[in-house]
Amino acid sequence: MWSLRDWRRRCILARHPIPDALWQAVSRRLPVIAALTPGEQTRLREQATLLLAAKTISGAGGLDPDAAMRVHIAALAALPLLGLDLDWYDNWHEIVVYPDTFVQEHEWEDEFGVMHRERRELDGESWQQGPLVLAWHEIEASGQGSGFNLVVHEIAHKLDMQNGDANGYPPLQRGMSHADWNAAFSAAYEDMVRRDESGMETPLDPYAADAPEEFFAVACEAYFEIPAQLHAAYPAVYDQLCLFFRRDPLAPSAVP
Repeated sequence: MWSLRDWRRRCILARHPIPDALWQAVSRRLPVIAALTPGEQTRLREQATLLLAAKTISGAGGLDPDAAMRVHIAALAALPLLGLDLDWYDNWHEIVVYPDTFVQEHEWEDEFGVMHRERRELDGESWQQGPLVLAWHEIEASGQGSGFNLVVHEIAHKLDMQNGDANGYPPLQRGMSHADWNAAFSAAYEDMVRRDESGMETPLDPYAADAPEEFFAVACEAYFEIPAQLHAAYPAVYDQLCLFFRRDPLAPSAVP
């Protein structure tokens, strides 16, 4: 017997499908979709449809996202949902899209109680209990199989913040080992920092050496964009992400 959630899901998919021509046009622009199996492509389209029904995609800075842009964003945002349910995204409701790099003002209090204000130029930002904020020009550069994916990066921060501040330690799936996760990510992060500080070439984007939470987000980008490269560099991290995202990109028929 169907649950109420299954019934709602089927209703959304039946009443608000992404048109075939639009989905195919977006898919052609995203090699990361072409790399998926037919079954995964179907799953991605369904999850993107559900995401569009559940989230508001708003323009900012003079941008008014059209239908193609919304589907493009939803397709990238649904990648982490290939093996997960949409309820992993329950604590946020909006994606705000700027045409280009945007400026955000932040206030923070130091240990002495002094308030500071800073202005930062950003291409993406994730707020805890707030929206996902993205720059369209970087969204267009995502999903090309290069290892870069702004949408996945910022959603990784959202997943990370499911149990508090972003720290590279999201709530793990049932049965996963906290010790194994910590050992895999700590060793890989330390290796990235060592390589970066010594001027050596790094196997992932050097930004991963900035902080543990950034390593997690960059590793998620690599997992969806260049899984073989991530597996070769940090196999233990790759294995943990397979368990977390409940799929193996290098053996898509296998479910960890």
